[in-house]
Amino acid sequence: MQKQSLIGGFSDAPKQSAQAFRAAMNAMARPGRLFEITGAQPPVPLSVAGGALVLTLADTDTPLFLAPSHDVPEIRDWIAFHTGAPIVPAAEAMFALGDWSALQPLDQFAIGTSQYPDRSATLIVEQPLLKNTGAALSGPGIEHQHHLNLPDLQPFQNNAMLFPLGLDFYFTAGTQIAALPRSTQVTPALQESV
Repeated sequence: MQKQSLIGGFSDAPKQSAQAFRAAMNAMARPGRLFEITGAQPPVPLSVAGGALVLTLADTDTPLFLAPSHDVPEIRDWIAFHTGAPIVPAAEAMFALGDWSALQPLDQFAIGTSQYPDRSATLIVEQPLLKNTGAALSGPGIEHQHHLNLPDLQPFQNNAMLFPLGLDFYFTAGTQIAALPRSTQVTPALQESV
């Protein structure tokens, strides 16, 4: 394990993990809205927001899949030191981390069962940029409509049709996160918001 793996965690863990957890829960409760999440300094290519989510949501009982885009020794060591989360194949993961193309195909991840719909994976999708334009989002937690620049449209529409089963998503870029729970309906934007 390299020295770089030992640094970059929360400097004030109780305060920063509470702030990060609140941002993560707010993002999931308000699909498509952007929230700031900071405190981590993970190795590249992992974003600050992605690192903070991993520090907040992963532990020794949280199987994590690293997509090829993020499955590098520096990130493996950083996660092992700071969270102890076991790195597992996609089918066994509670959380998955990577860029959109590296996380494909989505059907490799657990979508829950009729008895236990909560036994599904949450994907942390790293993007270059998050903005409130693009796909139109509606459903629980959205009063009228939100917009988010999703990396694709059809997979999220298909995922919503599986409800109450399906995947949940966090999107990260820099220090920003947004979320898309399986209950959110996704349609093409008629007119992008400004």
